[in-house]
Formats: sequence, structure tokens, C-alpha cells
Amino acid sequence: MTVRVESGPDEGDRAAFTVGETSSEVRLAPGDRIKVYRLEIPEGAEVLGRPVDRYGFSDFERGRPLAILAAVFALLVVVAGRFRGLRALIGLGVSLLLIVEFVVPAILDGTSPVGVALVGALAVMFVTIPLTHGLGAKGVAAMLGTATSLALTAGLASLAIDAVKLTGLASDETAYLRAVSGEISLQGLLLAGMIIGALGVLDDLTVTQASTVMALRRSSPSLGGRRLFREALDVGHDHIAATVNTLVLAYAGAALPVLLLFSIAGTSFSTAIGTEAVAEQAVAMLVGSIGLIAAVPITTALAAFLAVRLPVKALGDAHHGHAH
Repeated sequence: MTVRVESGPDEGDRAAFTVGETSSEVRLAPGDRIKVYRLEIPEGAEVLGRPVDRYGFSDFERGRPLAILAAVFALLVVVAGRFRGLRALIGLGVSLLLIVEFVVPAILDGTSPVGVALVGALAVMFVTIPLTHGLGAKGVAAMLGTATSLALTAGLASLAIDAVKLTGLASDETAYLRAVSGEISLQGLLLAGMIIGALGVLDDLTVTQASTVMALRRSSPSLGGRRLFREALDVGHDHIAATVNTLVLAYAGAALPVLLLFSIAGTSFSTAIGTEAVAEQAVAMLVGSIGLIAAVPITTALAAFLAVRLPVKALGDAHHGHAH
């Protein structure tokens, strides 16, 4: 195939090379934007009498379609959520910035991955929830519920990782990370990933529960704390079922290629579930689900406690927070 080089020492030139049969999934078409690697060899070099290509296929250039997809997502969030959606987008940007600029560098510097993940997760929470939902009773209850549930999830995840004897070496990426940076605790990194992953679903659940309590209190100011708790918990039961199902399917999807490999090899499910790669997903799924279940009564109780001690006018608007 022939390509036009758009960057690098041969920018503007055309280069021809052969795409081998090593990847049956590579389908190139005229006009595709791709990444290539360049070999530092003399022009016209040969091996066993055959010319050697100076360039080879590396990967597709995905920046442009990803940018378009992100723009469509942002537009839909703003159109559907209006000003609240815009604030949610800003919160999302801050979350990603904290992870890229704080969490990742701190772990690479040798700081405990668990400590960094907890601090980073709390920082994300203390920025995004007030930014998106305000600092009223709903926001405070959601933050307290999220922080409490996150601490519980982190503790359970730590115990589960030790009990199941997970090493964190289930993927090629972590094995390579161990090779190039032996100081990083892979078990700690695994736990850190579970903590940050749990935050993504916890804030949704806690904000919704806090919002439900405040809405019930505004519509029925005569309701006491216990009645508020019971009424909001009924809504929470439905949300638990839906969110846990979402979480289970997400982790099952992530583990699907590994499960297919075991199926091809004729490995039984009981054997496959005990392997490191599948066990990691199972522990993350189960611990995350337990954290979600615990978050509902915890947040509901905190929100009810605040709601009955504040004037109804101080409980905010009637919007139910569901933005991330």
C-alpha cells in the first residue's frame, strides 16, 4: 500500500509498504488515516534478497472520530440538561484533569496507589457534586453518603483482594508496568482502580437518594425523619436493582474476551472464575455492588436527618440530580 507521510522527517513524501497477515482485523481503505513506524535503515536495504520496507503499519489514527463523538456527547448533555448539563460537563472535565494530573503522576512517583486514589476520589467528589448539584442539603447529604460508602467499599475491596489472593498481574499492561517500574504495588493499583470505579456509580446513587428525600420533604413537610427514610428507601430499592444490574453487565462485558478464551479451551466455569483475570472482575463487581447497596440506606438516613432539621425553603429546588 502507499501512504502520504504527514509528519516526521519524511513529511510530504509518499511511502510504500506491505501490510502483512499478522492482524486479520486490519481493514485498510483509501483515505484512511493511520499511524506508521519508521525503521532507521539505509534506502534500498535488503534481507535475504528481498527489499525491506522503511515504514510499517502501527495503528489507526482515531483522534478525529473520537473528537466528533465527544462533541456529539457534549452537545446532547447540554441540550438535554441545559445549564445543569453544562455544569456536569465541567465537573467531568475536572474529574479527568484530577486523574491525569494528580492521580497518575502521584502513583508514578511512588506514592501509595490506595492513598492517592482515596484523596483523588474525594477531591473529585468535593468538586463535582457541589458544582453540579450545589452545596445545599442535597449536595451535603450526597457528599457525606458518598464518602462513607466509598470508605466502606475501599475497606471491603482491601479485605477481598487479600482473601482471594489477587496479585494484580492479570493483564499484559500490569505485567509491563511491573517490569518498567518495580516500585509500584500492583495490589494497591488494583485496589485504587476499584475505588475510582466505585465513585463513578456511587455519586449517581447518593445524589438521587438525597434528591428524593428533599423532594418528599418539600411535598409533605409534615413527614418525620423515619417516614421520610422509609418512603425514600422504597425508591432506593428500585434504583439498587437497576444500578447493580448495570454494574454486573459492565464487568461481565469487560471479562467477555477472557471467558471466550476459556470456553474455547474447554475450561469449566468453576475453573475460569478462579483465575486471576476473571476473579479481578468478579471481586470488583461484588465489592462495588455491596458499596452501592450500602450507599442507599446510608445516604437516605443522612438526608432525612438533615431534611427534618432545616426549613423546607432551604431544601433546594425540585430537580432530581442525575447528572455526572
